[in-house]
Amino acid sequence: MIAFIGSVFSPWYRWSGRREPQNHCCINMVTTGTDGRFTMTDRGRSALRQSRDVFQVGPSKLTWTGKELVIDVDEWGALPKLGKLKGRVVLTPRAVTGVEVRLTPDAGHTWRPFAPIADVEVDLAPGHKWTGHGYFDANFGTRALEEDFSFWTWGRFPLKDRTVCFYDATRLDRSKVALAVQINPDGSVCEIDSPPPLVKMKRTPWFVRRETRCDPGAHPAGVYSLLEAPFYSRALMRTTIDGEETVGMHEALDLVRFRQPVLKPMLAVRVPRRAGWTHRD
Repeated sequence: MIAFIGSVFSPWYRWSGRREPQNHCCINMVTTGTDGRFTMTDRGRSALRQSRDVFQVGPSKLTWTGKELVIDVDEWGALPKLGKLKGRVVLTPRAVTGVEVRLTPDAGHTWRPFAPIADVEVDLAPGHKWTGHGYFDANFGTRALEEDFSFWTWGRFPLKDRTVCFYDATRLDRSKVALAVQINPDGSVCEIDSPPPLVKMKRTPWFVRRETRCDPGAHPAGVYSLLEAPFYSRALMRTTIDGEETVGMHEALDLVRFRQPVLKPMLAVRVPRRAGWTHRD
């Protein structure tokens, strides 16, 4: 689930010239399986409401209670699987970090790992009810991703006594981001001085290249595909870190492909535009 102000993957935001991010906001929810849905409706300014503890876009909203992030979802699935996706997700952080990381030297892009260790309860209709572990992070930017990056991968892998996150990216000027951090249950964060090597993996069905960090000699592999696109992949990944086998979230983003104009009309089919919205209260 991703909440956007200035929906970076919206063709409508791109076509608008990216001048008004508040006029292109969205709550993107993806579920998988037989009853899986993809929801990513680009909504106009009238749909957006913000306060200290509430972020609302149209019929869906996120509420911070002081202890939990409560996400109330009321969205409509895009093609090819139409239908309602409605319910609630509750994320309870084990701790909240105070870390912010510059992904470009001028802080034009910033990563904020709010709660890399958290517990999640999901109750979404149709057919999605479970509890497990999860995370909550955010990215902030003053420019389009494709204006600064050509490719990146990100991974979050839970271990028995901590969680590790890897951020590897190539900027358009060919400089690199090679970030590896360890997050402890108390919320403390430290950079890993000698991260494991970066290993290439099998490409996706769209031939998006993938790579991740793992112990020397390990063979990371996808366990379950969550979202595949011509420029993007999100999957559960099995790998080995410090001798411990783990399954975590992994994504790969090819921004050279994303810049191609032909992709924008394709995205518009999956990302409908709903400019008008009237709140009833």
